[in-house]
Amino acid sequence: MLIKKIEEYYSKEHNLNCAETILYAANDVYKLGLDKNALKMAAGFGGGMGIDSVCGALTGGIMVLGVLFVKDRAHESDKVKTLEKEFLNRYRDKMGDINCPQLKEKHHNDEVRCLNVIKEAGIILDDIVKRELSC
Repeated sequence: MLIKKIEEYYSKEHNLNCAETILYAANDVYKLGLDKNALKMAAGFGGGMGIDSVCGALTGGIMVLGVLFVKDRAHESDKVKTLEKEFLNRYRDKMGDINCPQLKEKHHNDEVRCLNVIKEAGIILDDIVKRELSC
């Protein structure tokens, strides 16, 4: 379900960046309850935070993990850090990197743009979320 929403939101019709795509899709699928104003927080994370750093699909995924697995603030528990580490390490193992320029070089093309990069983040994120929510 998350992948279908990712495909929908990354369409030219919606014109969202990688981070926005993950957050919008997860908001729908996991019923996060984020309003339009909260969703706008992801805007600055596309393009590796605008400086070709960590991929926006990954920073968007980390936002989702925070919403789902932090009660009030991160220092309550190491759980969110553990899940973030797993998410990023699994992604790096699968895609070869976590940074935007290297991912674009290997996986971007004019036809699908960064869709495959975002979908892979969605697959790993969905696996972690489903596992953790079923505990």
